[in-house]
Amino acid sequence: MNSGDYTYIWQAGDWPIWRYDLAKLAEPMAEASRAQGLLMGRLADVGMRLRDQASLAALTDDVVKTSEIEGEHLNVASVRSSIARRLGVDIGALAPVDRHVDGVVEMVLDATSHSRLPVTKERLFGWHAALFPTGYAGLSRIDVGAWRDDSRGPMQVVSGPVGRQYVHFEAPPAQRLDAEMSGFLDWINGPPKEPPLIRAGLGHLWFVALHPFDDGNGRVARAIGDLLLARADGSLQRFYSLSAQIQRERKAYYEILERTQKQSMDVTDWLAWFFDALHRAVDQAQFTLDTVLAKARFWHHWATSPFNERQAKLVNKLLDGFDGKLTSGKWAAIAKCSSDTALRDINDLLARGVLCKAEGGGRSTSYELNALPK
Repeated sequence: MNSGDYTYIWQAGDWPIWRYDLAKLAEPMAEASRAQGLLMGRLADVGMRLRDQASLAALTDDVVKTSEIEGEHLNVASVRSSIARRLGVDIGALAPVDRHVDGVVEMVLDATSHSRLPVTKERLFGWHAALFPTGYAGLSRIDVGAWRDDSRGPMQVVSGPVGRQYVHFEAPPAQRLDAEMSGFLDWINGPPKEPPLIRAGLGHLWFVALHPFDDGNGRVARAIGDLLLARADGSLQRFYSLSAQIQRERKAYYEILERTQKQSMDVTDWLAWFFDALHRAVDQAQFTLDTVLAKARFWHHWATSPFNERQAKLVNKLLDGFDGKLTSGKWAAIAKCSSDTALRDINDLLARGVLCKAEGGGRSTSYELNALPK
């Protein structure tokens, strides 16, 4: 059967026997593996505390971006606090955390920190329940911790306004899910027959094709991909975020998924895209590590010079890459203090050489960090 005889790959006669051209994939897979090795080698030299900080940054990005892909925006400070509390990483004052943020964090941490444990139906149901603690997705009541029943029609992945929606692909009918998910779980828990990175790409794609839940399928699929990547890495800590890279390339991600769902069981193109995206995610993690190391060097340099809580908060924002120009007005708004207090904080740091006035300030003076001595 060729792809012209059916609409979606799960209707193919040879489903789910995945095929791929290993010769075409050898180079992108090797490049992604090499990038992973370089990152892990660099992390081996920085010490446990800085590895924890790098992992916290990567996991925060992963949780925030896997939700953003689905159009849901989580509070970054809440996500960071939730992860830090679970990992025992000291980040100072913790931000308030709600049940929904905790749920997404629990799923991501369970997938990555316990990657060697079997993936069971009960485990997936637990992830799903954590994603939807109220039993609602937006205003819609959904079946939580259970496969979908298609009572509202076939499961379709759509985009566009109501009445003019475009169907990207349709998942198998609900009556097939018990058998389909049983086969998927047997594969994921069985002895590996494919290279580890290929398994990660296949696991992600396979779950997306099945779309077994009423909602949250994309987030669970990416968690499964992360679990398989963690198995490939052999590391309990995560230092890069594929979800963050997918968010940066969201349009291309959906295009390759749609194209793959409507082709033959040859998924070489999907795997090539997956490896390239993974490579870019690992490269991005190098920049994150640069930021972690720069922050550590900064605070080590100023260790004997006390900062008040407001100053520490704003300096950390500058170290993380402040969006726009930092003015006294923005300082006052972020630190929740008066303009006079903000100016006193800033003038103190100017006098000590921590801050300097930015060039070309325009109507409002803005400030930036002074470069540390070499």
